[in-house]
Amino acid sequence: MKFKVLKKQNNSDMCIVCGVKNDASLKSVFYELEGNIIVGITTPLDIHQSYPNRMHGGMISSLLDETLGRAAQINHPDLWAVTGELSVRYKKPVLLNEPIKCVAKITRDFTRGYIAEGFVENEKGEILATAKGTYVKAPIEKISENFLNENTWFYVNEDLPETIEIANASYFG
Repeated sequence: MKFKVLKKQNNSDMCIVCGVKNDASLKSVFYELEGNIIVGITTPLDIHQSYPNRMHGGMISSLLDETLGRAAQINHPDLWAVTGELSVRYKKPVLLNEPIKCVAKITRDFTRGYIAEGFVENEKGEILATAKGTYVKAPIEKISENFLNENTWFYVNEDLPETIEIANASYFG
């Protein structure tokens, strides 16, 4: 199913998932889609491997955690959250040098936190991993001092796609 792209989210400088100045980063790009869905798009490289040609499970978990965590900012751009609990199920190998999408959505929102669910899918539409996490809402000042500035959290200018295809959109019900 195709979803309209509403907005691109910022990247950071050194994040292991989205950091554009970190050589080990997945350099994921995150888009907010209609229906309160967030998608991170990346292509894991050799530096992200465990067994030959397979993405390390810790990197898969990091990608899912980042995507589920970013879901909070769809309706509240200044809202930040920290992971309270994350459960990941690895279903199929995530191959290196092949594009993947990490898709997430908040499934339960409450005053001090939220629960989000998501998955990683490949270009064939196979679900490779799933996750469910509980996140605690927190102001950025309690998470990191002096984090939000033009050198550490910024918009990387690029042409926005009009739509993004999510093969497993029915995952969310």
